[in-house]
Parts: sequence; C-alpha cells; structure tokens
Amino acid sequence: MVTSDNILDLVSAMKAGERAFALATVVRTVAATAAKPGAKAVILPDGTIEGGWIGGGCARGAVLKAAQAALLDGKPRLVSIQPMDLLKDQGLRPGEERAGIAFAKNMCPSQGTMDVFVEPFLPRPQLVICGASPVALALAQQAAGLGFALTVAAPAVDRTAFGATGGRQIDGYDLSSLPSGERFIVVSTQGKGDEAALKAALAVEASYVAFVGSPKKAVALRAQLAEAGVPAARLEELRAPAGLDLGAISPEEIALSILAEMIQVRRRGQRQLLG
Repeated sequence: MVTSDNILDLVSAMKAGERAFALATVVRTVAATAAKPGAKAVILPDGTIEGGWIGGGCARGAVLKAAQAALLDGKPRLVSIQPMDLLKDQGLRPGEERAGIAFAKNMCPSQGTMDVFVEPFLPRPQLVICGASPVALALAQQAAGLGFALTVAAPAVDRTAFGATGGRQIDGYDLSSLPSGERFIVVSTQGKGDEAALKAALAVEASYVAFVGSPKKAVALRAQLAEAGVPAARLEELRAPAGLDLGAISPEEIALSILAEMIQVRRRGQRQLLG
C-alpha cells in the first residue's frame, strides 16, 4: 500500500499512465478524527483505494461514493462528514447537498467532523487513427492541440510517414491492446486494408467510429462487413463518410471536419451527463 508520504509520486504515475482516478484530500477537521488535514488518498473508478489514507471506515464510504460520482461527471466534490446531532442542528440530512457541499453522517464513536475535497483526474480522450493516408496524417497533426492522446495503427512501413506526430504505435490493425477510456476511432486506410481496419475498429468499445471514403465505398464496405458477421447494431454506429458536411475538399479540410464531428459527439455527451 502506498502511504501518504509518497502519494504525489503515485499521482504522477497515474497521470502519466493515462489512468482515471480521484484524489481525496482532507482539508479540515473538527474535534477528534483519525485522519488530519493534508491526508490524501488515490481512489479508482471502482471505489478501490490505490494508495494513501483518509481515515477509517466511518468516513471512507462517503468519500468513495463522492469519488465515483466525480469520475462519472468530471466535477470535483466537497464532502463534509459530521455527527448526526450536528447535522440535525443545521437542518441537514445525510446525503443532502447544499451550496456545493455534500453532507454525510460520521458513524465513528469519536463524533468528529471531517471535510474532504475530492478531485477527479480523467485520462485524455484517445484518437485512434487506422491507416496512413493524407487525411490520417492531417488528423494526427491537427489533433495534437485539442488534447487527444494519439494512437496510430498501420503496417510498420506506413507508420513512418507520421514521424514525431505518431504517438502510440500499433503494428497492423489489432486494437485489442488499447488502454481503457474514451475512444474515437477513425479509419483512413484509403484502400489499404479497409475491411480489416473497420472490423478491428467495430470490435472494440468506442464513442465514435468513422470511415474516410466515398458514400458508395461506405455502402459496399458495410455490406461486406455484414456478410462477415459484424452485428447490425455496430454497423449502424459507423459514421461513413466521416466528418461534418463542411464542403471539405483537401486532406486538411477533411481532417478538420472529422475533428469537428468528434468534438460535437464528445461535448454533447458531456452536456447530457451534466444536465
């Protein structure tokens, strides 16, 4: 178990590894509490404490619940864990939220109060580009400034075209080793392994899967994939041709239209989640 002494090393490693986690920090205590101000813990999306310490079971449940909620919507929380008598004096009930503070009951005999700030850290969304066409190269260049973690999947001989912009590299189109998280997959193979790349893209979980090509080619590929056993529901999710209809012609313009569609999908989902 990682202790609070080197919790910041754990935080750095988690961020570098593009892993989702929440950092809980005790910011205030009143009367007797096991944890003191400054105590920290790293909490995973499943509620597991990866490292650090924020006190015993009296407070842990409320903090873990807040951490999981924060990782779902990306918003930090301030949790105030208080004895039941004190909550009643303020006209509060456990589970109630007021002025941005979530209140919980302290079940410990010590009956102290502890305020904990919970901050979510979410990995960057992944842009997975299958292929090394001119549109694929333009996508890699333009995506760098938009906060996407880039992965390029293509045969080794083709991936050299990306140079320093290639990000994470995958030989061929097997996407089963992709790290978990929010994914956006664009197949821009330009006739070199179209069906194989699309099969791989549709076989993994993703918020967005798109194919760069003409409408006629997209229809033909959908039919081939259906014959190959790709579920109809997955084929319906495929965006083909890729990108918003901006009248794009050049590879750079097409890449821009795809990134615009990706951002539209991503932000629309976030707005619905946040209400």
